[in-house]
Parts: sequence; C-alpha cells; structure tokens
Amino acid sequence: MTRLTRRAVLGGLAAGVAGQALGAPLSSPRPVPRAQIVPAEALRVASSQDLIAAAKLGGNVGFVVADAKTGRILESVSADTPMPPASVTKAITSLYALEHLGGDYRFGTRLIATGPIRGGVISGDLVLAGGGDPTLSTDTLGDMAAALRRAGVTGVSGRFLVWGGALPYTHEIDPAQPDHVGYNPAVSGLNLNFNRVHFEWKRVKGGYDVGMDARGERFLPRAYTAKIAVKERALPIYTYSDKGRVEEWTVASRALNKAGSRWLPVRRPELYAADVFQTLARAQGVPLGNPEIVRDLPGGTVIVEHNSDSLRPLLTEMMRYSTNITAEAVGMTASARRGGLASHAGSGRLMTEWLKDRAGARSARFVDHSGLGGDSRISAGEMVGALVRLGPAAGLRGLMKDFTMRDEADRVIRNHPLRVEAKTGTLNFVSALAGWMTAPSGADMVFAIFSGDVARRDRIPNAERERPQGGREWIRRSRRLQQQLIERWGAVHG
Repeated sequence: MTRLTRRAVLGGLAAGVAGQALGAPLSSPRPVPRAQIVPAEALRVASSQDLIAAAKLGGNVGFVVADAKTGRILESVSADTPMPPASVTKAITSLYALEHLGGDYRFGTRLIATGPIRGGVISGDLVLAGGGDPTLSTDTLGDMAAALRRAGVTGVSGRFLVWGGALPYTHEIDPAQPDHVGYNPAVSGLNLNFNRVHFEWKRVKGGYDVGMDARGERFLPRAYTAKIAVKERALPIYTYSDKGRVEEWTVASRALNKAGSRWLPVRRPELYAADVFQTLARAQGVPLGNPEIVRDLPGGTVIVEHNSDSLRPLLTEMMRYSTNITAEAVGMTASARRGGLASHAGSGRLMTEWLKDRAGARSARFVDHSGLGGDSRISAGEMVGALVRLGPAAGLRGLMKDFTMRDEADRVIRNHPLRVEAKTGTLNFVSALAGWMTAPSGADMVFAIFSGDVARRDRIPNAERERPQGGREWIRRSRRLQQQLIERWGAVHG
C-alpha cells in the first residue's frame, strides 16, 4: 500500500474544495511583453466595469482596493454588497483565533490514568482525552502509545475511555455537501487525520479487493470503525449509513478503475481515534478494552501528553492548503476562550459579533469558520476594512500564500513585477480573493474581490454538487477576472 506524507495529505485537502476548478487559466487584460507593468498614461487600461462585463459571470461581482497604510479606497464596485466569502473566511478566522488564543497557543492531547500504576497495570481507567487538535495524526498516536509503554504501563484494570468534549461535536461542517467529500468531515474535540479514513481498492479476479485504514507516514493501522462494500451499479457513486460503532459505505463498481484510493470523511471521530490508538497500543504490548465515549472528563494523572505546533504555523498551513477542519477547530477554540460556546453554529455567530465590534462589519454573517457553508456573507468593503484595521497587528499578511500570476497559456509568470499575497476561496459558482499586493513602485494595496452567482448555485441538483455543469468554466473566468483587476490596479494605482 502507498504511504502518504503529511504534505501529500494536506495537498489532497487543498484539492478537495467544493466545485473547485483545476488548472484554470488566468490572463492579463492586455498582454504585456516580459511581464512589465506599463504605466497607465502610456497604455489605455480597460475599466473595471468593462472587465467585469467581459467575464460574463452573472450574479454579482464586488471589489474594493485601498491603500494598505491609510485604508483610503482607491477603487471599488459594489463595495457594500454582502457576498459569500468561501475560504477567504479563513483570513477572518485567523484574526479571531490570534486575538483570543495568541500565536503561541498549542492544542494538547493527553493519556490520563484515573488510578495509580501498580506492577505496570493502571489500577483504574485509561482516558484518551482530545484537546481539539485538528492536526493530530496516526503517527502522533503511535508515538503516544510508545510513550505509554515507556512509562511502564503494560495493562489497564479498568476501562478504556475516550473524551472529545473540548469542542462541541458537529456531524459535518456543511450539511449541503455530498456525503463522501473528505473536506466536509465531522468535528469534535478529538480529531484524527483531519477526520478522514483512507479507502483503497484494487481490481482482482471476480471483483475488487478493498480496505479502510488510518495510514500515517510511519504507521498503517486498519480502521475497524469504517467499512466499505463494492456494489454493482453506476449511481449513486457512494452511499453512507451510520450503524452506531461502525460507519458503513458502499461504492459503485462502475465508478472504480483498476486501482486507486481516496479519503472519505469520518462522522464518529472519537471512536475512530480510539480504535486506531487501541491497535497501536496493542502493538506496543498494552492491550486495551473496547473504547467507551464519556461526556465528562474524568480526573486523574496525565501519563503522556502531546502538544501540537503553535498556532501561527498551524494557521500558515491552513491558509496554504485551505484545511477546513483546522479552521473549524481553531475558530471554536477561540470561541470557547471568548466565552459562550455552545455549538458549531453558535461559534460562527460569536465570530460574527466579534468582527462587528472590532471592525464595524455590520452586514457580516458567518455560519462556520472555514467558509464551506454557502450562507456566510461579508462585503468587499467590510473585508478590506478588517484587513486594514486588524491585519497588521496580527501579522496576517505573513500567513498568506503568494498568489501566482499566469499568462494566457496558464504558464506561471516568473519574476512578475506585482507581488500578491492573498487567500483564495472557491465554492460552486462562488470565487473570492483577498489580501495584499505591492506594485513595482513600492505602492502597497489591500483588496478583496468577491464573485458569486448564488441563484445558479442554489439550482444545482444534489447529484451534481461535487462537479456541476459549467462550474469549471465559471471558475476559470472568475480567476481570470481576478488577475485582470489586480494588473489593472498595478497599472493605475501603482
């Protein structure tokens, strides 16, 4: 079986965005030799309205570009129109988390003994207690199992308990997404492998050999809390049912090629993590009973503790790969610190209230922290206002990924004179981009571009939600428009 590196896993998450088009060509409004920015007075630059009209996106397009230091608006269209921000929401979530948790915050996962260790046996229960870490991996659990053995534990007289109550459980981030997409898993206080299970298949004589595992880079345990069966059909490609302790999937045989794999979402994350840890502990010579979920965290002595990377690098990784579960976990943890956290949806409301207080975003509304839910709204003007008011003190710009400029043939333009650091966002018939740009003159600008044909998005049949007809071409045109606007601003305002 193929082992996947952490970079490959994260790359897969980044590719798994609802309705995202791959390889979408971008172009400038007018070909410019050798990627030079021609001064506006030397070349007629297309107006922003002409560029928007030429894109033929339908729905609404709104943008604001402003001076990064003063916040003075240089140009805008529909600046006050609330639009779906998609994954640009993660920029707001980063600001929210940094203010409430601080850049050095770390998520902890612990093994707790409720009684003393006598002769290598815990006289009581062993508790696997999550702290909301969205980056907990099978390799980490394997190392924790080894550390448990090094601590002298060879058995447990009581129960094997699992606690995920550090964060409120949510069955999925966005109920409108297809059941099988890996970027829409459950979220709780105990999350493993981004709450995804690895499904692998290979054609053999008479059918398919299939398996479900929780692979890491160094460990490859079987997943006993998930199983899958191949069914002779064309559609639906996947079906899902929750059988209590086991999540059951079926897959259409006509959708499978000779061999392959994909990550499927996990809906029972505490049992999944406990199942994997039980296997890894047994391999270390520490047998455990079947896991039991507890609502309240038992008291006891911490035997092993793992702490995640600090928050700032976690956010950098989240912004680069657009990992939804990271956004939800850090957002809800920030809400818990703020006070009043009761649910996933409630956490979105707490972040909304915070942004209104801190940046005056009166029309903003967030239903989650990742942007996966299509009902979130913020205007381009409010987005730019938040970046100007809150971004510099938080160091948000340093978390953002470089935005690649491309030519008409979709080739990367190396050494492009415009430097752009921004967060992208993509849903079906929704595209967003927000961040900073620097012109060759040194002029620094902050911007937000939101495009969305929400009515068309709402008409998509359920069976087509993963790849709706016309979706890729729409995203291609929207991304082309984004680059055209950026190059226009470089010529006119830089």
